[in-house]
Amino acid sequence: MNSEFIIAVHSLVLLAHRPDGMASSEEIASNVCTNPVRVRKVMSCLRKNGFVDTREGSGGGYRLSREPDGVTLADIYRALAAGSLAPSWCSGDPQSDCMVGSNMGDVMNAVFCGADQQLEMYLESITIGQMLSRIAAKAKA
Repeated sequence: MNSEFIIAVHSLVLLAHRPDGMASSEEIASNVCTNPVRVRKVMSCLRKNGFVDTREGSGGGYRLSREPDGVTLADIYRALAAGSLAPSWCSGDPQSDCMVGSNMGDVMNAVFCGADQQLEMYLESITIGQMLSRIAAKAKA
């Protein structure tokens, strides 16, 4: 999982929470506790994938372009982080004479692909609207 996914989910839940549905990158960054440049990078990807719209000028910023209950965490994962569970390095050498060393990479890759599919299925069951509801319930407790 990468930090862009977390920034994206947090940002979309914040936009869903806003009465006017609008927030600048500086406002989002302050709420997420990160740099506005990181937020703009993530929001650019979300805009390209149809999750947010932008408005230029004074009072502008980002606005959720889809209904919160129509956006799943799997949608966001696929846009920003799909395949991120797989490590960038795996042990072994496919050219090795050793059965373990020559096959470990392929076997581990299959494990991570399976884990990624399971994660995506789980994230499919959670929407931005549900995340906002969970946060509201926690705030009331």
